[in-house]
Amino acid sequence: MPGRRPVIVYPPDEEGGRRVRIDGAILGRAFGAADVTEFLRRAGLEVWDLVDIELSDLIEWRGGGPHTWLR
Repeated sequence: MPGRRPVIVYPPDEEGGRRVRIDGAILGRAFGAADVTEFLRRAGLEVWDLVDIELSDLIEWRGGGPHTWLR
């Protein structure tokens, strides 16, 4: 589907964690951008780094971008 973003990073919760969903499955809670890159690596996207997650159109950041970790 055009415009579909298979990676969704949800807004921070009260502890600063953000749920990460890839292709419809929740992979866990990230507490920083490095956690997001690790989830992507585990999902088979091994070439991703911190710059990639900031610039990628495949990631939908809800409730703030890759530098937002507090509610």
